[in-house]
Amino acid sequence: MNASLSTFEQHESSARSYCRDFPVVFDRARDSHLHDEQGRPYIDFLCGAGAMNYGHNNEHAKRAVLEYMAADSIMMSLDLHSASKRAFIEAFQEIVLAPRGYEYRIQFTSPTGTSVVESSVKLARKITGRQNVVAFTNAYHGMSGVSLSLTGSRHHRQAVAHGAVTRLPYDGYVPGLDSVELLRRYLDDASSGVDLPAAVVVESVQGEGGLNVASVEWLRALRELTRERGIAMIVDEVQSGCGRTGRFFGFERAGIQPDMVCLSKSIGGLGLPMAVLLIHPELDKWRPGEDNGTFRGNNLAFVAATEVLQRYWRDGGFEEALREKEQLVRAALAAIAQAHPQRIVGIRGIGLMQGLEFREGADVSTLIDECFRQQLVVECCGPRGHVLKLMPALTIEPAVLRQGLEIIADACQRLFGHNAHAAADADARAGAELAVAP
Repeated sequence: MNASLSTFEQHESSARSYCRDFPVVFDRARDSHLHDEQGRPYIDFLCGAGAMNYGHNNEHAKRAVLEYMAADSIMMSLDLHSASKRAFIEAFQEIVLAPRGYEYRIQFTSPTGTSVVESSVKLARKITGRQNVVAFTNAYHGMSGVSLSLTGSRHHRQAVAHGAVTRLPYDGYVPGLDSVELLRRYLDDASSGVDLPAAVVVESVQGEGGLNVASVEWLRALRELTRERGIAMIVDEVQSGCGRTGRFFGFERAGIQPDMVCLSKSIGGLGLPMAVLLIHPELDKWRPGEDNGTFRGNNLAFVAATEVLQRYWRDGGFEEALREKEQLVRAALAAIAQAHPQRIVGIRGIGLMQGLEFREGADVSTLIDECFRQQLVVECCGPRGHVLKLMPALTIEPAVLRQGLEIIADACQRLFGHNAHAAADADARAGAELAVAP
């Protein structure tokens, strides 16, 4: 037994997971690097499963939080009014909502992704009086109660009974099948067995499900159908929000406005626990205290969140930089895929949540181990763990991003061999793509 890990192995619950893939003790972190107790640096392409969009110990957010604490400002406030909450609400309204023409009420739920999904479904069932909820194949919405019942993976789902759930194919799950039209047929047919739902819960990009990207057309059709039938459209942006797809919201590219939007993870700025439910004003039918939680007023998260909004989202410069990094990642992944066509199907995802889909039989866990040996932290996703999933910080320096991508390319070469001719062709195409990238 590794002596440095003995405390965890002897006393921590077997529920632990990420630490099994990365068996070192991390001690410090800054920007896009983690450091273990021996001082070894690791490039972080995991980023707290999407909770660290602005990097570790972001200097701007950290300074704001330290100054706030040094002034003896209020830390624990339940849902009492606080100056830091007001500053966040005003910044979010001015910087995020108003420029996009969105009119939402802001609810601060218990501070996790699963809790904000729970609140959204609870509200939809309250206002419609209906119980059925539509969710999709390969969905991941959290690990508690209702959220767990909406999650697709049998590995995560347990024997829970929290109201009816109708599961439909996500966009592209069955080639040629229009699942929105299928839902329409179900609702039109009194004998389909599918009751009119209170809500449809959907991810604009499925992170844990395999980096599946919903098409613009599909999202628009789903929005139209839900509006026609009085169904609340809930978009889960817990992982895909806060810029991860290249825009603040993953659904923006479709030009739609859902009835409710779930945010958590990186909305807390520094990885601090925080969750926000955006609610169309007409649907804000809560009675005071009807949906609450002790830690829904995390003032440190309000401070950090306000700082990153003001620092990165006031103009289009940050989004422009994200587009350039997206192109860099896509070009590098294309080169790797072209070099290993017998192992790799292609590229998945958009923005800075992209990855490589491997063919059945490829051992992605061994690839993750080899990347870690070369001091890169990266994970997999998908129902078979068959997609290598890259989620670098949005603020990552291009040189560090390239270094991480080179580690993946080298690890693939070491494990799968190298098709030099294909790689050369892919590199040439990648260079041409970068030359014309916006």
